[in-house]
Amino acid sequence: MRVVIQDNYEKMSLWAAHYIADKINNHKEDRPFILGLPTGSSPIGVYKELARMNKAGEVSFANVVTFNMDEYLGLPHEHDQSYWYFMHDNFFDHLVDMDPANINILDGMTDDPEGECARYEEKIASYGGIDLFMGGIGVDGHLAFNEPFTSLTSRTGVRDLTTDTRIVNSRFFGNDPEAVPAQALSVGIGTVTDAKEVLVLISGHNKARALAATVEGGVSQKWTCSALQMHNGAIIACDEEACGELTVDTYKYFLDIEKAERL
Repeated sequence: MRVVIQDNYEKMSLWAAHYIADKINNHKEDRPFILGLPTGSSPIGVYKELARMNKAGEVSFANVVTFNMDEYLGLPHEHDQSYWYFMHDNFFDHLVDMDPANINILDGMTDDPEGECARYEEKIASYGGIDLFMGGIGVDGHLAFNEPFTSLTSRTGVRDLTTDTRIVNSRFFGNDPEAVPAQALSVGIGTVTDAKEVLVLISGHNKARALAATVEGGVSQKWTCSALQMHNGAIIACDEEACGELTVDTYKYFLDIEKAERL
């Protein structure tokens, strides 16, 4: 596992965006580059920089196929809190050469949730798997909507959201936890870790315990993010504020070993 520490959220986002752009630009296989994407506050800075680079001709999305991590069950595309809406509003609508046919987001309005999830897994497999999956984690370490105690080998499926998650997300629903959907469709931990590379963004004091659990704790389904310890291509991009619970030795080790990546 790599842990790349930057001074602040802005630099973390800048580093991550350029890392992803370099991967796309250096992709030489005779197939599209397959990119997994998250929603939430963590990736917004990355999306802004990737969109800027795209408009400036520094990276092209013409040969990129995307798969999003999750979607609320029961929210239509046009709902301003659906993840379909979020992705178009914050990223896809700002790209100059992204083919809409290459955008894949789970259908929260499906009449067959289990079938939708199975088809999603099959479509990912049809492309030969995901090259790079970007993600963020919650304060309890959940990755996508894989709440604590979700199997570390789980696949795309229906997830029940915890009360804590609904309370945290209620800030987008008029501060009413009951307005937050109780279920979502989500890729599994196994779906994410099947990717060739996984890049997770962690920023802010409130994510410090989760970062420490991801890097220093034991591998446990209590902290689904800890599955990254078993991945040969896992990278955590974080800011200084998120490092508050790391031991001094761990913090100094990653500062030293990744000093060339410091912006």
